[in-house]
Amino acid sequence: MTTVSTPASPLEQRRVLRTTIPGPRSVALGVRRAAAVAAGVSSTLPVYVARASGAVIEDVDGNVLIDLGSGIAVTSVGASAPEVTAAVAAQAADFTHTCFMISPYEEYVAVCEGLARVTPGSHDKRSVLVNSGAEAVENAVKIARRATGRPAVLVLDHAYHGRTNLTMAMTARAMPYKTGFGPFAGEVYRVPASYPLRDPEGMTGEQAALRAIDVAERQVGADQVAALVVEPILGEGGFVVPAPGFLSTLASWAADKGIVLVADEVQTGFARTGAMFAMEHEGVVPDLVALAKGIAGGLPLGAVTGRAELLDAVHAGGLGGTFGGNPLACAAALASLEIYERDDLAGAARAIEAAVLPRLTALQRDVPAIADVRGRGAMLALELVRPGTLEPDKAAAQRVAAACAAQGVLVLTCGTWGNVLRLLPPLVIGHDLLDEALTVLEDALRTV
Repeated sequence: MTTVSTPASPLEQRRVLRTTIPGPRSVALGVRRAAAVAAGVSSTLPVYVARASGAVIEDVDGNVLIDLGSGIAVTSVGASAPEVTAAVAAQAADFTHTCFMISPYEEYVAVCEGLARVTPGSHDKRSVLVNSGAEAVENAVKIARRATGRPAVLVLDHAYHGRTNLTMAMTARAMPYKTGFGPFAGEVYRVPASYPLRDPEGMTGEQAALRAIDVAERQVGADQVAALVVEPILGEGGFVVPAPGFLSTLASWAADKGIVLVADEVQTGFARTGAMFAMEHEGVVPDLVALAKGIAGGLPLGAVTGRAELLDAVHAGGLGGTFGGNPLACAAALASLEIYERDDLAGAARAIEAAVLPRLTALQRDVPAIADVRGRGAMLALELVRPGTLEPDKAAAQRVAAACAAQGVLVLTCGTWGNVLRLLPPLVIGHDLLDEALTVLEDALRTV
């Protein structure tokens, strides 16, 4: 006889601390983990999750924490969104896998149709579905190389593109992403990014772009470049928003030189920055867009969407993978796309920015260690330094994040030097819950 469990009711959207963080059951699981999980896999939060709903996480000890990380911008529609879980359950009842390359199904096609509709530009588009952001970036490079016949790939300083061999080569930061894992894929070249806090005073976005172009033309040669891969806002590199004109100047140069412009919107995409895609803030239409994270409400899915002539330049069988576009993930993506558009989550991200940014800016005046407050939408950050300098203070960022966790608020760090606090709340977070989380963060910054 099969027993069907009754789904648990959604978690109340409030912070609850029943034990110290971590609690005894999380501590016990930590002991089991040490004996079974590879030491190279790290975790930010020292607790083990039992449930998650909306903008809160319940741990195995019954503590309920406010989530300002969204699984690194994945659960943007909220953790365990009812429409997503219902779509996945219905699809699982029909079939869980066939491999689209063997026996295709409508859900894959429907996701590609949806991506053609929501990504920037009105041109004819095609898509390929994969499993992750790194795989999406790899496939974008494959497509660009095949379409142009050129070998070289340009990336920005402070960039992060993934943990596969090629994307490690494309990633700027050595530790923990690259150290000890080489040699890496060749024909990857790095040019300077726009980093307003650390660029020469008065440097415009256009000047920063011309600096990058000069390096590319001198050290690589534009006629050798297949793709210029850019994050419209640097993600792991520190949530750095480029100066106005940087992306548009690079885009014009790439178009003039026949270089495929690839937007890595893995972290910035799907309403996160207050537009459906971050490239829209500068009116730039990329040739290819690499997507993942927020695409499917928590299920593993990635995609490359772009100009039909580029994707169709690849021979039959040149793109694909066993699990790419898994039907469960596709069902989740279709439900998520409906939520983004129906509930105007880009507008919700802008409202989060309007609520958070003034408080962080005011805090900056009181806390000398905050060198910069930046970001767009619900992708916001504070860069911490030793007061009176621009020397990065990684230890301070870690202490603040730990202090927030102890009070039941999950805050992530990032940055080339590990000195940036980043805020990535679910786009559905309630105002009161967000206000409470910010109060905890402010107290931690003032105390630490």
